[in-house]
Amino acid sequence: MRPVVVLALIALSTSPALAADADGAKWWSHVETLAGPQFEGRLTGSPGYDRAAAYAADRFKAYGLQPAGTDGYLQPMKFTVQRVLADRSSAALVVDGQAQPLRVGPDILLGSRLPQPKTIEASLVFIGYGLHLPEAGYDDFAGQDLKGKIAVYVNGGPAEISAALKSHSRGSETWRAAQAAGAVGLIALPTPKSMEVPWARQIANSGQPGMYPADSALRDVAEDKFSGTFNPAEAEKLFARSGHSFAEVLALADASKPIAGFDLKIGFKAQVAAEFSQVASANVVAKLPGGDPKLKSEHVVVSAHLDHLGLNTAGQGAPYYAGAMDNASGVASVLEIARTLSQAKVKPKRSILFVLVTGEEKGLLGSKYFAERPSVPASSVVADLNMDMALPLWPLKSVIILGVDESTLGDAARAAAQAQGLEVVADPYPDRNSFIRSDQYSFIRAGVPALAFKFGFKPGSPEAQIEKTWRAERYHGLADDLTQPVERADAVKFNAFMAGVAVQAANAPQRPAWKDGSFFKRFAN
Repeated sequence: MRPVVVLALIALSTSPALAADADGAKWWSHVETLAGPQFEGRLTGSPGYDRAAAYAADRFKAYGLQPAGTDGYLQPMKFTVQRVLADRSSAALVVDGQAQPLRVGPDILLGSRLPQPKTIEASLVFIGYGLHLPEAGYDDFAGQDLKGKIAVYVNGGPAEISAALKSHSRGSETWRAAQAAGAVGLIALPTPKSMEVPWARQIANSGQPGMYPADSALRDVAEDKFSGTFNPAEAEKLFARSGHSFAEVLALADASKPIAGFDLKIGFKAQVAAEFSQVASANVVAKLPGGDPKLKSEHVVVSAHLDHLGLNTAGQGAPYYAGAMDNASGVASVLEIARTLSQAKVKPKRSILFVLVTGEEKGLLGSKYFAERPSVPASSVVADLNMDMALPLWPLKSVIILGVDESTLGDAARAAAQAQGLEVVADPYPDRNSFIRSDQYSFIRAGVPALAFKFGFKPGSPEAQIEKTWRAERYHGLADDLTQPVERADAVKFNAFMAGVAVQAANAPQRPAWKDGSFFKRFAN
């Protein structure tokens, strides 16, 4: 084990700042504040979010950290807001020229994160998992005639492809492959096994506005493209004319076996009604200057997303989505790590940036902006350590570190975990695509080694059941509030571990590097 890791963790575990918060009171006070009514759910572009950003900036200032945004502690940006109006939209399957109406909501949800066309009519083609990984010898787009058509794909992927690689081929990569093939849209088909949120709650959340960068140069999709998600309980409708069934597709997906694509021999049409507006929002960026004359010009980023879902417009239940675990908890950890390191007698060699990003819930928008247009020289950013829904809901005995095998930063994190007596466990649900679903992925796409951290659990364990129940009942729901049971003292232990990883990365003689066998090395500058 590297001595610097042990020394860093010993120093942190004995620091007065940590000892003063052994029961997690300071950490929890941030969670209570950020999940409180004055911030109204912290929706990107809302006054409530702006107040939350001001609160975080004020805390950074009180800790003596330097402003490191483009406007003091802030890094503002602009977004286009797209609110899809389900009650004024329509969709239908087309069979032999005859429309078979679909129910917007119960059958299909219309996407709002990408510019939707007002009308669309096209043939449907099933393309298996929709993975475009020619480098790994797997490409669901190969040999498919998708020009002018809508591609339908199911979640998951073959077992022989790593979870990180399958996750990478989702989202923006799927859209890039679809555009290159001439497709005019994508319809995602989740499997019941991989669905974290019941369909009824997904319908309730579908009224949330989507956003995309106002600057078209930052968008993944250049032109209007149809996007939707089909309810798996109704999916046999899509396969009725194909000579195949969704049941057979589902059996292959659940077994993580390859799935061949085929023509669905059916058409699709939709009219999408939407309202558009413009908003501005900002990342919050603070700097702890490094102590080494040469290395202080380099930066280790510690990040979490500040935004959540905003007000509840359904007319029932709480007036706003508190987002206590998602992600007031992660922001509270960043603030407490910042406080602890700012009070340490010995400063880390490299500078540490504490970055609270906006627009994560809308598609990693704030982190994408920061990673591509950082407020410090891009070449100076050497690592990102991200926290999003770490879920301190059980005692901390192990950690999940997404991306741990891809870079030397992962080796450092393993060593830090070992020094604190924590086991590093594998991602128990690789088909959730967690690797690309939070802000560390924006840094990875910019070539920066990055990791995401969560409380660990193993399949079949009591902790796994707690996590499963939490996602089904609280994730992106009104129940993610301040009444839920939280292991506050273990959150402090997690913060100490994270601070140790940050210090190790900041003090290492060499900046973190991608491993030779990592697929993601290709993004390095």
